[in-house]
Amino acid sequence: MAGIVEGKRLLITGITMESSIAFRVAKLAQKQGAEVILTSFGRIMRITQTISKRLPTTPELFELDVTSAEDLDSLADRLQAAGIDSLDGVLHSIGFAPPGAFDFMAGTWEDAATALHASAYSLKALAVAALPLMTQGSSLVGLTFDAKFAWPVYDWMGVAKAAFESTNRYLARDLGPKGIRANLVSAGPIRTTAAKSIPGFEEMEQGWSERAPLGWDVTDPGPAAQACLALMSDWFPATTGEIVHVDGGVHAMGQ
Repeated sequence: MAGIVEGKRLLITGITMESSIAFRVAKLAQKQGAEVILTSFGRIMRITQTISKRLPTTPELFELDVTSAEDLDSLADRLQAAGIDSLDGVLHSIGFAPPGAFDFMAGTWEDAATALHASAYSLKALAVAALPLMTQGSSLVGLTFDAKFAWPVYDWMGVAKAAFESTNRYLARDLGPKGIRANLVSAGPIRTTAAKSIPGFEEMEQGWSERAPLGWDVTDPGPAAQACLALMSDWFPATTGEIVHVDGGVHAMGQ
């Protein structure tokens, strides 16, 4: 039986550790028959390269800083030069905010601007960079953390996620006529290195499993990864501008 993404070519960003959703997406994608291409940048490149060897097949890795116009403008040409002439799916798994952004009232414009650039505008920037290689039926998927609420300690990163979710809706509008879908997966808290770098992250994850009707395992990125892969498959051909919640049901509960 063919895999859900058999024969597809998927570009996956943001792999920095084995416990990340992005890593699990890449691993599951390969098991389901896809060719995976990875991006990373700067000093993180070496980390991504090491972790990528733990995948069933070690993918090609390309430099891409989503805040660098030079990297973005040259992405399609660099992929084509490596024999990659099309992309069926792109996963945006990128977020960054400086420490000051996690204090809402004290955060400066520079803190907020950095968070918005790296964590929200980058979705549009990545879409534009990949667009020359995306074809009818391609899918852009991003990862968010439900931005309807003012979460403890999330602060300007929460504002950036609200902008991220709005950016996805505008991408759905503008990419739809080209036959390209744009959707997000809103995952519950996953205990990754990036998450633990957020001051007070434990406060956000505390009690999540008790509030979730289905329960929630903060150490398991699998459910969110499966949702990402499903959205990059052909099983959602008429779905765009959507946010799929993979949080055990917390988003639907009053308390």
